[in-house]
Amino acid sequence: MKKFHQIVLQKFLLLFLALFVIVGTIVYYWIYEFYLHSSKEALLQDTELVSFAINKNTNLDELAKKVKRQLHLRLTIINKDGNILAESDKNKHMMENHKYRTEIMQANKEKYGYIIRHSHTLNKDLQYVAKKYTINGRPVYIRLAREVKGIQAQIISLGIKIAIVLLLFFIAIFYITYKINIQIQYETKKIVNFLKALTKKKKNTYIKSDYSQEFAHITNLLTKVAQILVKKEKQKTKYTQKLQKLNEQKDDIISAISHEFKNPIAVVNGYSQTLLDDENINPSIRKKFLTKIYMNGIKLSELIDTLRLSMKLDGGHQTLHTQEVNLYNLIQESVQNLQLHYQNRKVIINGDKELKINIDPTLFSIVITNLIENAFKYSEDEVVVNINKNSLEVVDTGIGINEKDLQNITNKFYRVQTNQWNNSLGLGLFLVNNIIKLHNFKLIIKSKINKGSNFIIEF
Repeated sequence: MKKFHQIVLQKFLLLFLALFVIVGTIVYYWIYEFYLHSSKEALLQDTELVSFAINKNTNLDELAKKVKRQLHLRLTIINKDGNILAESDKNKHMMENHKYRTEIMQANKEKYGYIIRHSHTLNKDLQYVAKKYTINGRPVYIRLAREVKGIQAQIISLGIKIAIVLLLFFIAIFYITYKINIQIQYETKKIVNFLKALTKKKKNTYIKSDYSQEFAHITNLLTKVAQILVKKEKQKTKYTQKLQKLNEQKDDIISAISHEFKNPIAVVNGYSQTLLDDENINPSIRKKFLTKIYMNGIKLSELIDTLRLSMKLDGGHQTLHTQEVNLYNLIQESVQNLQLHYQNRKVIINGDKELKINIDPTLFSIVITNLIENAFKYSEDEVVVNINKNSLEVVDTGIGINEKDLQNITNKFYRVQTNQWNNSLGLGLFLVNNIIKLHNFKLIIKSKINKGSNFIIEF
């Protein structure tokens, strides 16, 4: 019959090998898939950013070099015929036609193209993502690529670390079991029973042994581990709830953006289809339909401009172009534009008609327009605007905002559900607050439910 320490050694060797193989396999595939998936999603997001940066005045070659320099990504812009319009890593004139590249053909048929393959141009294994866009009225493919390297090295490094940890654990247990004898079986059984109870998530998280210093230390550590596990379980529950809440917010944001874009697109499609189906339509009706199409096109453009401005403000990329402006006249101009849609609403402007301040008139008109339009939406009475050399105040007598929503109302995409404070995409007050901060001004919001709100800009 084998000795106790020999049995333990044999069992732990088998356990060590099995654990190493299982954990190593799981970790390898998990990290590999996670890396590739995360990288692909990041490349897709980067293609969106690149598409937003392109307009009719954009120098595509400079853009490609900028992407390479700042993001360390290979950017290739390809026209519908497969010709290279811009390339970050090689001379575009020396590159062959890309029309029949796998990722390009896939992007032409699906939402995007994706492949991992060897680049003969760079002699590297690259991860490619290509997506088709219509920019300035012409289809182009934006392709981004990142070099795939180092995954196997990371897995091997992690495997070695796990092997070392398991080996140290094995040696410690073997040393302890070699020194002890049958007299400590009771303590061992007590520990085993405690661990079994812990795996079943029972409430007992305390164990103590006075047999020896070693067992006292082990039981103390087990108590701490049990308490940490209980704490981690609570944290995990809170984190899961937080993730669920974030997912709900994400779904609300996507739903809001989808809704805002869906209506004008539906109008454009509907009226366009009618014009295409009826070539002999009455000229006055044709003009009316075209006007509708034009106005909804403007609305779509404004929505895109709003999103782009929010991204610039959020990323700190928006610059100011300030000049001395008559504040009273700027407010009047914003009110006149709003009254095209709110014809029966009245705005009273109180204050110095000659007051001039140093601001960016384009951005500050967005602030004024959003504040007054909010007052129009959530109140029925006249709106009062007070101006002086220290502040601008917009006052309404509407439904008001509760204390909880006041703390979040200027957050990006935040919309108060209880009073339907949707503010389109939930960006209005976010833009207002960030533009005011950009001017080094301060926004103060005071509100009482069913009594009204005061939006104050302190200069």
